[in-house]
Amino acid sequence: MRNLISFMHISLDGFVAGTSGEMDWIKHNEELFSHIGMRIRETDTALYGRVTYQMMESYWPTAGNKSTASKHEIEHSKWYRNVHKVVLSKSIKSTDSTDTTIISDNLYDRINEIKTRPGKDIYLFGSPKATHSLIQQDLVDGFWLFVNPVILGNGIPLFKDIHDKIELKLLPPHRQFSIGVTELNYFVERI
Repeated sequence: MRNLISFMHISLDGFVAGTSGEMDWIKHNEELFSHIGMRIRETDTALYGRVTYQMMESYWPTAGNKSTASKHEIEHSKWYRNVHKVVLSKSIKSTDSTDTTIISDNLYDRINEIKTRPGKDIYLFGSPKATHSLIQQDLVDGFWLFVNPVILGNGIPLFKDIHDKIELKLLPPHRQFSIGVTELNYFVERI
């Protein structure tokens, strides 16, 4: 069975975005982009909530075509165009893209059906509301976190409305980047 891994930038105090969804506090550089680019090639399926998907769709399909595109933009744009996308949304009913699946109901059954298909692990990118729903239904198998050296004080938390303890095991790789961001990988330990 494939695993569903939540990929998230997070503040030291556990927030994934500011109170209005701002992410200008996230640190990045070519070292981090290169590492993430290498790791995301390990998946063939990207999962998004509606807001994150619409943000990605507005930029990444053509980002690599600009004459001023960076190496990261070229590589990530190519990856984004080729990866199968799964979108959790009650308002998007369909898409013209053959490489995109919309899930609007029966979240537990639909995600588990995707997890049983042949393929690589599924990465859930950002999408805090979708992440909250998936965690609450015990569908997230791991967390790939990039802890940023900042305390926001308030904002959108990574963990919300969790009623039962979730045991985690720290996995390699974990590393610190020159900009002070620390990568941590956790796997959910289920009995």
